[in-house]
Amino acid sequence: MAGKNRYDALVIGLGPAGMAVAAMGAEMGLNVAAVESNKIGGECMNVGCIPSKALLRAAGLRHAVSRLPDFQFPPQPMPQVNNPMPMIREAIGYINDNKTSRMFDKVDLRLGRGAAHFVDPHTVAVGDERLSARRIFIATGTRPAAPPIAGLDAVDYLTNENLFRIEAIPESMTIIGGGAIGCEMAQAFGRLGCRCSIVHMDEHLVPLGDPEAGQLLEEALRQEGIAVYNGRKIERVEPDAQGVALLTDRGERIVSQKLLVGAGRRIDLEPLQLGKAGVNYTRRGITVDKTLRTNRRHIYAVGDCNGYAQLSHAAMHQGMIALINAMLPGPMKRDFRKFVVPWTVFTTPQLSAVGLSEKQLREKGIRYRTIRVNHGDYGAAIAEKVETGFVKVFASAAGRIYGASIVGEGSGEMINEWALAIQKNIRLHDVMLLQHSFPTMGFLSKRVAETWMMGLMKSPRLQRWAQRMYRW
Repeated sequence: MAGKNRYDALVIGLGPAGMAVAAMGAEMGLNVAAVESNKIGGECMNVGCIPSKALLRAAGLRHAVSRLPDFQFPPQPMPQVNNPMPMIREAIGYINDNKTSRMFDKVDLRLGRGAAHFVDPHTVAVGDERLSARRIFIATGTRPAAPPIAGLDAVDYLTNENLFRIEAIPESMTIIGGGAIGCEMAQAFGRLGCRCSIVHMDEHLVPLGDPEAGQLLEEALRQEGIAVYNGRKIERVEPDAQGVALLTDRGERIVSQKLLVGAGRRIDLEPLQLGKAGVNYTRRGITVDKTLRTNRRHIYAVGDCNGYAQLSHAAMHQGMIALINAMLPGPMKRDFRKFVVPWTVFTTPQLSAVGLSEKQLREKGIRYRTIRVNHGDYGAAIAEKVETGFVKVFASAAGRIYGASIVGEGSGEMINEWALAIQKNIRLHDVMLLQHSFPTMGFLSKRVAETWMMGLMKSPRLQRWAQRMYRW
């Protein structure tokens, strides 16, 4: 399609998914337009993954220094020591202005001109402009969810959208939600001198993960002075002279200066006016097939807005897959659901997982073996004082890998090897025969495969064969 405001591809939303479509499409020589109502990078770059990890790193450095023998912070430390927020905001601004924006030099960008909405199946309005395209990619992401808690609308509370704009680290904070956001921010703010509490409805932290992993993380947080209230129903919140009070179903009244809500995400599709395009959707997101195409053959929905996996790397991957699928013939199109999605919670210790959990394996009736090695049994981890954690792999007797759960130093890097193994059907004996750099934490993955192999060696039949081959 040539001509003014007519494009090969139109991208709505420039978070991780939309960025992948727009940048790759432009590099392929396509005439690409993109609409972003706020900032390039979306939630991940501006108020999510990147600033939260920067905060965790700054808080971790302060925590490490504070644990040095005989060290004491001065009575009035420099502001950047106690509150790294200004530095983080400056870094995000630099990335946006000098790095990210350059990726879209070849894209016809509509930035900060308002939200896009459909006029008809091929036309999108942005303000007074009309844009049309042969292929349209919806990548509008999600926003923080406000749980239905009595009194919540009557108090000022923080979410990840305004958390990084605060001017001072509060004296105390109550965090609703014990998932990734809640746990990461509790540890970060706790290490910056804030008294933190987590109130959580599930029985263990990070409920999508391994229960033992959640327990190890809870123990680590408690050791740092963070209060954890698992299995709690929040009756209501209300203003208090000290800030805000949270009341649980067990009669507990938790008072703090600030309240942070980190209890999930919501998909807001109403501004898109999808009905005018005839695109099907439910409360869980835009309905897509295995190629990420909606019921309108030329419209794709990628990232959080389709409700499949609300993770930044999954969104980037979906953007890439959808762009490729849009130009491949039917038999060659890729099924995005067949690509595994690893995840990591960047606390200390880190929690990572990929594939099926033990609970899912039991529910599916799949027979499996659990192979486990502990950081505390590995000399390098002991010497480096990072002995908290484990690598746990679920596999068949023949070494087919179903899933992995890793807790501890390096888990966010280590989980990628297991993701590749599951996706490419690499067996445990292949992992064992791969030389791993030593002494890295990744060497524990080889230890898992060796442990599995040593278990096989207990077979009387195999032992008899080995004795026959080696003895005179």
